[in-house]
Amino acid sequence: RTEPLAVFVFDKKIIDRYQKFEKDQIIDSLKKGVQQLTRLRHPRLLTVQHPLEESRDCLAFCTEPVFASLANVLGQWDNLPSPVPTDIKEYKLYDVETKYGLLQVSEGLSFLHSGVKMVHGNLCSENIILNKSGAWKIMGFDFSISSSNPSDAEPKYVCKEWDPNLPPLCLPNPEYVAPEYILSVSCDAASDMYSLGVLIHAVFNEGKPVFQVNKQDIFKSFSRQLDQLSYLSPGVLSQIPEEVRDHVKMLLNVTSNVRPDADQMTKIPFFDDVGAMTLQYFDSLFQRDNLQKSQFYRGLPKVLPKLPKRVIVYRILPALTSEFVNPDMVPFVLPNVLLIAEECTKEEYVRLVLPDLTPVFKQQEPVQILLIFLQKMDLLLTKTPPEDIKNSVLPMVYRAVEAPSTQIQELCLNIIPTFANLIEYPSMKNALIPRIKSACLQTSSLAVRVNSLVCLGKILEYLDKWFVIDEILPFLQQIPSREPAVLMGILGIYKCTFTHKKLGIPKEHLAGKSLPHLVSLSIDNNLNLNQFNSFMAVVKEMLNRMEAEHKTKLEQLHIMQEQQRSLNITNHMNQSEETKNTPSPATQVRDVSLTLEEKQRLAKEQEQAAKLRSQQPLAPQSVKPATTTPQVTHTLYRVLIGNLLIISLETGDIKKKKQSYNFKSGPTMGGMGTMGVSNGFNSPMGFQTGGMGMGMRPAAPGLYGGMATTTSAPNFSALTQNQNQPSKPTDMSALDSLFTSSKPKVSMNQMAPKPAPGATAPSPWLSQYGTGQPSQTAPMQATPMGMTGVQGGFGMQANPFFNPQNFSQPVASSTINAGVMKQSASVNNDLKDLFG
Repeated sequence: RTEPLAVFVFDKKIIDRYQKFEKDQIIDSLKKGVQQLTRLRHPRLLTVQHPLEESRDCLAFCTEPVFASLANVLGQWDNLPSPVPTDIKEYKLYDVETKYGLLQVSEGLSFLHSGVKMVHGNLCSENIILNKSGAWKIMGFDFSISSSNPSDAEPKYVCKEWDPNLPPLCLPNPEYVAPEYILSVSCDAASDMYSLGVLIHAVFNEGKPVFQVNKQDIFKSFSRQLDQLSYLSPGVLSQIPEEVRDHVKMLLNVTSNVRPDADQMTKIPFFDDVGAMTLQYFDSLFQRDNLQKSQFYRGLPKVLPKLPKRVIVYRILPALTSEFVNPDMVPFVLPNVLLIAEECTKEEYVRLVLPDLTPVFKQQEPVQILLIFLQKMDLLLTKTPPEDIKNSVLPMVYRAVEAPSTQIQELCLNIIPTFANLIEYPSMKNALIPRIKSACLQTSSLAVRVNSLVCLGKILEYLDKWFVIDEILPFLQQIPSREPAVLMGILGIYKCTFTHKKLGIPKEHLAGKSLPHLVSLSIDNNLNLNQFNSFMAVVKEMLNRMEAEHKTKLEQLHIMQEQQRSLNITNHMNQSEETKNTPSPATQVRDVSLTLEEKQRLAKEQEQAAKLRSQQPLAPQSVKPATTTPQVTHTLYRVLIGNLLIISLETGDIKKKKQSYNFKSGPTMGGMGTMGVSNGFNSPMGFQTGGMGMGMRPAAPGLYGGMATTTSAPNFSALTQNQNQPSKPTDMSALDSLFTSSKPKVSMNQMAPKPAPGATAPSPWLSQYGTGQPSQTAPMQATPMGMTGVQGGFGMQANPFFNPQNFSQPVASSTINAGVMKQSASVNNDLKDLFG
């Protein structure tokens, strides 16, 4: 990847106001400084990456990345663009940064004075640069002075006299220059140490030097300054930390010999700070061997919490990640890097840490690297972007599960549950779980197999219910070994699945697969009593729940069936009620539950019932016996013949109904006793009695079943009437509805005979049996007579003698038989009189 650089550019337009010789002096001074810096290489000096180049418009050179100058950090922003960058404007130095920064400057001066035999000549806050890591670097060698006799033990430096007429860019900063440089035109290494004292004062006083110099009268200002330095007020150094205050006072001494040299300053107690020493050690790591490094890295986690985050991220982290190129050091460096990553934001982690960690994810040796990553897997999965997790982190976990080392496999299986909630479900389902199952089945290590089962049991809660039922539970039956630890691991997975509120095992699976498997495992001879009891406890719990669930299901099903049955009955009753309440033919035709014949019969019954409800009942009356005249006998004969004709016409309908009607005894007639009255033609010889022989078949059981009866008796009240009193013919129209044959029928009123002119005494029987019908309208062959009798029983339509009020009453067979037997003798005598 491309390394970042800092480009320093000097625009020549800045010096357009100067004369040409002044411009040349300025350009020469700038060139000298850059060239000198380019030749010098030291960690405390700013590193030049590309030498100076000059064009017609500017001068430019490249260095390592920089952040700002110390003067900018201390609040001097004259050379910065407007508005001032926020990161520079809000930058505050921590104590450890200040201490170590001053130590770095001291070390840089020590290198110049002792190593190069050079005096910087212009050490000031503008010439101290903070690079991107926060390290303090020296630059600005425009006025540096090299020793005139570098080979001699005592270097000798020749400086130029101060010329106030030169442009400011051609002169060093007078506020940091030692007094002897101006007043006596002499300088040495101690002059730079005076500048270091002023620099320390400026750092602890918001960038202000010890004295303000009047640049218009520089000599007079320095003379006055010299007197003040001789009697330095304690208030001048009040802001400087007490540990270094005396050393600063010595650095500002008028006598140069009193000033400590650079090497001495690096050893003062002020710099014996843990943070400063740690940073210093990092800067000298390239000089250490692996053993020294490993010891340092082991103790580093105790120091890191004491350092500011900015120092750790921008100073220590780059030094640590640079060690990743050394595989032997990675196990020592990696814990510190991950510790720093925990304190980083996700953006900082992705930008500063992850790029260096990505190559390490792929390293398989030494094995400690993998173990360290597994222990910090929650951190990696939390802050690493999903794409990098998929491409770098999870493949490392998969390699650990499949590692040939059982130690790695065991550790990996123990750690996976701690970060399982951070793994995406598809990756866990399709990649991690299959590898765990494979490790469990293929390993020869009991520890790995047991840890695989324990791992699966702990991550069940992150899996889908049906995935567990379809993939995990069937897998348990494939495990070949029967060691107690393995069996208890299998039991644990079953129990976790069964009892977990999100998972659970359906009763069908319990009955068909889970319980048979557990029962077979429970009787293994390797199990002890406690382990067997554990199996039995789970089995019983499963049985109880299965019983409860299935019983509840059956109860609910039974309740639903009962509710459905009740609903069907209610609907049927509602439909029946609607049928009764809506006799409209149109409505009945729409009822698809009845056949057309049933609907026709129902319509006829409803019509007949309506007419019967509107008819007055025939009330029996007591009559006195009367002598029957021949005329009455003849009239009765004609009425009976007419009734036979009517009955024969209705035979078709009578056969359909299969009903007959009998009447209980009515009032007595003279000494005849109680007489049962019937239509007279319902059985052979006109009467039937149960159990009688006489060559006659008994009445069919169905003859009386389900028939309505009446208790009405013949009304003989007309026998007591005055025969000379005229009487109206009886209205028989109410009986028309009893004859429902489809054939045309003659109404009862039409069958009543018209009284002859002058007839004054109609037969009293007419009031009882209705008006007789002329004999010529009733041919005798209509109904066969004789011993065989009338075939079948006539329905209620053929019987004009019934009480509508008792239409629905059932007939007791004993009553019917008794009535028939009592009436048989008298009725036979009457028939002999009528028919001879």
